[in-house]
Amino acid sequence: MKRAVLITLALALIALSAQAQEKTRLSIVTGGTGGVYYPLGGAIANVLSKYLPGVVATAEVTSASIDNLKLIGAGKADIAFTMADSAWEGFNGTGKFKGKIPLRALAVLYDNKTQVVTVLGRGIEKMSDLKGKRISTGAPGSGTELIALRLLEAYGIDPEKDVKRVKLSVAESVGAIKDNKIDAFIWSGGLPTAAVIDLAATPGMKIKLLDHSDAIPAMVKKYGPLYVRDTIPAKTYPGQEKDVSILSVWNILAVNEKMDDKLAYAITKTIFEKKPELAAVHKEARHLALENQLKGGSPIPFHPGALMYFAEMGVKRS
Repeated sequence: MKRAVLITLALALIALSAQAQEKTRLSIVTGGTGGVYYPLGGAIANVLSKYLPGVVATAEVTSASIDNLKLIGAGKADIAFTMADSAWEGFNGTGKFKGKIPLRALAVLYDNKTQVVTVLGRGIEKMSDLKGKRISTGAPGSGTELIALRLLEAYGIDPEKDVKRVKLSVAESVGAIKDNKIDAFIWSGGLPTAAVIDLAATPGMKIKLLDHSDAIPAMVKKYGPLYVRDTIPAKTYPGQEKDVSILSVWNILAVNEKMDDKLAYAITKTIFEKKPELAAVHKEARHLALENQLKGGSPIPFHPGALMYFAEMGVKRS
């Protein structure tokens, strides 16, 4: 009898071990802790782990878009946050990518607002005033860096000759401007960005956001219809008294084309169905909308699993 009990327990332990080994582990690569990608990526990891049986998802801190896509291509990550222009370069193997990455989109998320941030007293009132100044163009390998370089180029500013350039994350940039190590920084992210709120709320400092939407025609002419005119509404940040005219680019969730169709479908379905839980973590998730998916926000093709969900929900290309 005792032997039978031991055998039964052993078989049960083997079964439990097998079930544990069957778990699907997903790595979601995001961005720095001061932006939107990381908290939103953490929220997505939570809902996937909570609602998809056998799935354990984790959000990883990275330099953001470009590095994220390289990790997808190398098979070292499963889901990537990326800006659309970075995804387009990765898909085509241009720019900082040595070869084409087999990317597919799961969802168009929200539009990323490009923010050129300085503080009063640094002698910067408009984009041309950045010449000769100390500026951060974003973390190396980030989508912010890509946009920052293109934006400076559109204003005839050589980032290697006309400014003293450093490459910092948004959180590091805020620290540097507080310490008077830089005069301005360029950041592309959701509204409001926690690190920029921190700067705006710092006693003795008053932030100034620079208008730059007039650069869009030149950028679109050279790089394609990836950039659109947008606005940062007044009072988005403490002390911001006026609307700011800027450019935006869409953010997307990207995966490798080899991802299983059923898994891609389940991930997409869960993200849209659990939108309220995502929005409770960061309000940019409120912009996740089925009607935005097939309107051209993603320059790369959608994964068949995502398209199955969209078809199920009656979403059609416009």
